[in-house]
Amino acid sequence: MSAMYYTKEHEWVKVDGNTATVGISAYAAEHLGDVTFVELPATGKAVKQFEVLCAIESVKAASDIYAPVSGTVASVNGVLNDRPELVNESPEDAAWMATLKMSDPAEVSKLMDAKQYEEYRKGL
Repeated sequence: MSAMYYTKEHEWVKVDGNTATVGISAYAAEHLGDVTFVELPATGKAVKQFEVLCAIESVKAASDIYAPVSGTVASVNGVLNDRPELVNESPEDAAWMATLKMSDPAEVSKLMDAKQYEEYRKGL
């Protein structure tokens, strides 16, 4: 059973055991506009919670994507190299950006669940 959590920077993370799958929220994708490029992280890269994981470019801006949890990049979604628009089409499913092998699963407690994220967005 997996659970999905969100950051204040609009990344999502789906946690399944010790694996965290990371992407950006539908809210973020909508506000970025048409995504034109996704700079994926290198496999094996170690990241700490809330540090830059990768970057994304759209017609409106370039933005850093932050790691919702600490860990090591286990895989990346190479489909995004050829189809960055997938971020707009399926931001919280097919357009996942990387999976991380979590180094501290307890960090998930610092994130928002879907209901808390929805309330957070209403306040923006």
